[in-house]
Amino acid sequence: MHRVPSAGNTSGSSRPRKEKQLTYVLNDADDSKHCAGINCLAVLKSSSSCDYLFTGSRDGTLKRWILADDEASCSATYESHVDWVNDAVIAGNTLVSCSSDTTVKIWNGLSDSVCARTLRQHSDYVTCLASAEKNSNIVASGGLGGEVFIWDIEAAVLPVFKSPDVIDDEGSNKIVNPGNYGLPMSNLRSVTSSNSMSLNNRQSHGYSPIAAKGHKESVYALAMNDNGTLLVSGGTEKVIRVWDPRTGSKNMKLRGHTDNIRALLLDSTGRFCLSGSSDSMIRLWDLGQQRCVHSYAVHTDSVWALASTPSFSHVYSAGRDLSLYLTDLSTRESILLCTNDHPILQLALQDDGIWVATTDSSIHRWPAEGGQPQKVFQRGGSFLAGNLSFSRARACLEGSTPTPVYKGPSFTIPGIPAVVQHEILNNRRQVLTKDTSGSVKLWEITRGVVIEDYGKVSFEEKKKELFEMVSIPAWFTMDTRLGSLSIHLDTPQCFSAEMYAIDLNISGASEDHKINLAQETLRGLLAHWISKRRQRSGSQASSNGDGPTVRDVPNRNLTYSRIDADDGLESHNLVLPAFEFSTASPPSIITEDSQGVSWRKKITELDGSEDEKDIPWWCLDCVLNGRIPPRENTKCSFYLHPCEGSNVQVLTQGKLSAPRILRINKVVNYVLEKMVLDKPPEGGNADAPFGLIPGIGQSQLSSLSDNTSRTIKPWQKFKPSIEILCNNQLLSPEMSLATVRTYIWKKPEDLVLNYRIAQNR
Repeated sequence: MHRVPSAGNTSGSSRPRKEKQLTYVLNDADDSKHCAGINCLAVLKSSSSCDYLFTGSRDGTLKRWILADDEASCSATYESHVDWVNDAVIAGNTLVSCSSDTTVKIWNGLSDSVCARTLRQHSDYVTCLASAEKNSNIVASGGLGGEVFIWDIEAAVLPVFKSPDVIDDEGSNKIVNPGNYGLPMSNLRSVTSSNSMSLNNRQSHGYSPIAAKGHKESVYALAMNDNGTLLVSGGTEKVIRVWDPRTGSKNMKLRGHTDNIRALLLDSTGRFCLSGSSDSMIRLWDLGQQRCVHSYAVHTDSVWALASTPSFSHVYSAGRDLSLYLTDLSTRESILLCTNDHPILQLALQDDGIWVATTDSSIHRWPAEGGQPQKVFQRGGSFLAGNLSFSRARACLEGSTPTPVYKGPSFTIPGIPAVVQHEILNNRRQVLTKDTSGSVKLWEITRGVVIEDYGKVSFEEKKKELFEMVSIPAWFTMDTRLGSLSIHLDTPQCFSAEMYAIDLNISGASEDHKINLAQETLRGLLAHWISKRRQRSGSQASSNGDGPTVRDVPNRNLTYSRIDADDGLESHNLVLPAFEFSTASPPSIITEDSQGVSWRKKITELDGSEDEKDIPWWCLDCVLNGRIPPRENTKCSFYLHPCEGSNVQVLTQGKLSAPRILRINKVVNYVLEKMVLDKPPEGGNADAPFGLIPGIGQSQLSSLSDNTSRTIKPWQKFKPSIEILCNNQLLSPEMSLATVRTYIWKKPEDLVLNYRIAQNR
């Protein structure tokens, strides 16, 4: 599991506050499929001709599938969690999910994919949920923090009315929005049917769940009886705890497993409990007698998933050994139904089939004879489950591995192969990836698209083939924890990379116009938001009789300066072609609001109502006001000397300075001008930054392409051909100073360049 670091400031810390991070997740063209392992399954039986299957994935989303006649179509995607979805249960028609982002979320399972409430009570990953079949109002949650909470769903989603003069934690007035049931602005935000940021209280708007206190370590499994009068929990303590969920009081503890408890089941009455453990054993407990009455040695590795027939006479079990078994609890007869290519994480029975969730992004349905499981044993190949864990392992070693009854699934909902390997190329705009199918692709992250699909080729060979000798600062970080590329932007580091506009094929740009990669990427990501914001501002201005404006983000840092406009490309809100993100498969934004609450939305679902309380202020200041923070290490210091043994004149003795991205051909032009004119530029200073001319306001190097040609045109026939070297290696005119320093100079000291008149000319 991936731990999500908080971007908020620690209370009482003397360190400078870290600004909120902005992450964007690149999505595949087919958004109707999962792109990472499936952690959970839930089947909702319907009185109509079709049932519903809900799936939760490590890609951070849930999906609703309509099941009918061996067909499955994705009818909704639930996108709000910012980390793995670990479990999901159905309570009536309500869908409840939990995640590694430490939240529990409540959704309307049969309408739109709107998050009705976000519950924040856990201190760590929320790993498991349990619901009562006959009491749809009760759901329990457990997590790595050792907490177990019992939630009253109706109470948790009820709106709360508060007066406008309620004081928040920081002593300022909470703003009440009449359209959001009077909830304070410090509350959680989630997606509403109008795609606006609705408000959910960080502490569940005053509602507090019942806490079942007793676990000292992580909780991995929960189960509840049909009436919601009994709850069992288990985890790394190897003990099953039995609770009264109505009060949170402990009833008993059951000991017997020798490793983590990973799966639990209760029968409808709450008398019998089944447990699966990392010790590879399945145990049947009689809660009335408070003891284990049977042990089943079926698996050769950890048991992670259990599902029982309605009568609780047979159990389906699966786990790390890739195998799905059916076991008769009374006769101990067991049979191998099938084997999978990946470890099995969860099971869900539906009529005569069983849905299997694995670490792969596809979901399989296998025959199960759930109504009459004894039919499976008539096929032969069963064995008697032992009662000691080493019995199955020993039998496996002795070559008595059973043959699976079924060779393949009866139905598969395909997923998208998850990205498992990536390499950021030196141009800092492209990323090479490899997915679980072995396919290698090249992504352009400033547009969020695959620009080349190489198929199943060697990742390492393709990486070598794509190597470029170019040095651009690392302006983003990334990971693939959600099965796709997650690009993380942090200020001020993300603003460190610049490129010349002509290298991005931007028409109308001068040779010397520079593009900040992060700024233009943010403009592309928030283009839809800006458009919606203008529409809202325009409609509000029309009603008020005022002119619309979007440049209203306060300047939070006086050291920021507006980007100077030049070359006709003024500070703009137009998206350059090299930074246009697809609207067919738009990326999702993940960030935190001003209260430290994480949220996730597709960029096309931003409706313009979001502001600096929702989106990091530095992003808005960059996009709306054209301001970026001061950047460090944007200059490269160097010395410029004649080549040893050369007869060319000495042009300067001091240290020079120029932008890191300056090309060697500009240095050539500088040398040419000095040699042809035989004098330094007027007012120039050899020890000053490279080529700065008082009164012009920009580097001489960035203007040589025009000024030099006009100055030396009368003497063009005397113009020598100049070569620039470093470490006795001839440099390409297209190289930048940063590239030369990284790949040719390779020393911490200031760069030394040498010049000479080209030979054989």
